[in-house]
Amino acid sequence: QVQLVESGGGLVQAGGSLRLSCAASGRTFSSYAMGWFRQVRGKEREFVARISWSGGTTRYADSVKGRFTISRDNAKKTGYLQMNSLKPEDMAVYYCHLLNNWGQGTQVTVSS
Repeated sequence: QVQLVESGGGLVQAGGSLRLSCAASGRTFSSYAMGWFRQVRGKEREFVARISWSGGTTRYADSVKGRFTISRDNAKKTGYLQMNSLKPEDMAVYYCHLLNNWGQGTQVTVSS
């Protein structure tokens, strides 16, 4: 019911920042909570952050708390993940999730 397209990944040095975007189409974006997950090759997909439909409630993995900020613009049907103070441990493919749908993922590479 929902199509998701992530963008904004790339190569950044440790301590730097990136902002990921997730553009949605199909079902009304504002009706559902959305989240971000990440996955390293050979490992399980890991929860990163979640935001309610209204944007009023957020939740973060302990590993990113205080460094990452999830947000959304329902008028633009787009979700965001602002990533600051990036660490090599953050290097992964990041996926947007909404209504049991996944985007194609965007690669985040952090160099030391």
